[in-house]
Amino acid sequence: MTTHTWGLLAILVLSIVALIALINTRLRLHPFLALTLVSLAAAVAAGEPAEKIAESLETGAGSILGDVGVTLAFGAMLGRLLSDSGATDRIARLIVHRAGRRSLPWYMAGAAFVIGIPMFFEVGLIVLLPLIFSVARRLRDDHDVKGSPYVALAAPAIAALCTLHGMVPPHPGPLIGVSGLHANLGLTIGVGLMCAIPTVVLAGPVYGRWIAPRLDVRPDRTLVAQFTGDRSDDADTHGDTTESGRTRRGVPTGWAVAAVLVPVVLMLLNTVADLVPALPAGLRHTLALTGSPVVAMFFGLLFALFVVALPSGAGGEAIRDSLGESLRSVAGILLIIAGGGAFNQVLEDSGIGKAVESAASGAHLNVLVLGWLLALLLSFSTGSATVGIVAATGVLAPMAATESSLTVSLLVVAIGAGSVGLNYVNHAGFWLVKESFGMTLGQATKSHTVIQTLVSVCGLLMTLLLSLLA
Repeated sequence: MTTHTWGLLAILVLSIVALIALINTRLRLHPFLALTLVSLAAAVAAGEPAEKIAESLETGAGSILGDVGVTLAFGAMLGRLLSDSGATDRIARLIVHRAGRRSLPWYMAGAAFVIGIPMFFEVGLIVLLPLIFSVARRLRDDHDVKGSPYVALAAPAIAALCTLHGMVPPHPGPLIGVSGLHANLGLTIGVGLMCAIPTVVLAGPVYGRWIAPRLDVRPDRTLVAQFTGDRSDDADTHGDTTESGRTRRGVPTGWAVAAVLVPVVLMLLNTVADLVPALPAGLRHTLALTGSPVVAMFFGLLFALFVVALPSGAGGEAIRDSLGESLRSVAGILLIIAGGGAFNQVLEDSGIGKAVESAASGAHLNVLVLGWLLALLLSFSTGSATVGIVAATGVLAPMAATESSLTVSLLVVAIGAGSVGLNYVNHAGFWLVKESFGMTLGQATKSHTVIQTLVSVCGLLMTLLLSLLA
């Protein structure tokens, strides 16, 4: 590698170290400010033209807010409507009653596995947060649940969502690999599921059971109250009245479940439409519109407003106030996600991502290991799993042309597995998990980062195991 490449890699390492120091040392700088400061310093150190630096910061922050921020806002409002109506509490009661307390993490993994098929990681987590908070609140005083119930339930959800995000078509990430490497879609789905199931089990319920007793995680009371309807940290149940004292009429649990599933179904229909070439163009365009994350979440919010919130007895003014409060409680998360997006863009525009690609592609490794490593390093350096998949696919496409059909499908899965590993401070998902659950940087690393890295490593090992059949 050239001296310039080594210099860019050194800037990447120093940027990560500086970011950790700014947030964790006595300075205790707000993550948004720390991300902005490090982004600016990295751009200058890497030699990015001065007139382009501000554009990188603005583009990165704006892009991630467009992709995730608006959807997060709609998700926060949807969660508040469901909690105010008592819907999430009834769903939580139903899950606890049906599943049994010790098997709840397994049920949560299953729910996240289904939800994660059409959804990006951040969107799926937003949909699941009301259920995680509501069920965890009911388990927090249960002596059979060791440690933090929030971690015990979040771990399976994180593992399942990130596994589907990276490894199993028809999720958009793996579909990029299928298209770029000319892999067989059906075979890739089959081997992806074979790799995903044991990966979710190990990184989700199994690791969650081990790490939960070791982390004292306590989400912000306001955010928990927003998603659970519990305005008192010590309360066990909701009560039968709204904050204004009005009697709250019960909303059927089926409608509450439907409100949660509306965005999931819309996104899933869009995903299925991409796999059915014979669909009329008009229908395909309609499903593409309604199945985009922001529109799907918006329709879910409207559904909850007219089918759950208003029938529960809440007045228009009370609903408006609740929606406003829901946005205030996620404002900090939105800023931090924006800072992460700016950092990502600087790493890409300054050439650091290309330096990582050059370093990894020069290694002489098994094609599956090389694809996994390349995607891992690019995702880590740019903060985008999609970037890791696209770049790794482009680099390895010539090599894949000479491999068997099974090996090519396994390469798609290996690249996807690599793209979700080392999910750290320059990933929007890391900050979403950290701030949503009120974690310290160390707690988020031990839970979210380790879970996603376990998924990445287990996914690679499964592809290597299945490659013995090729």
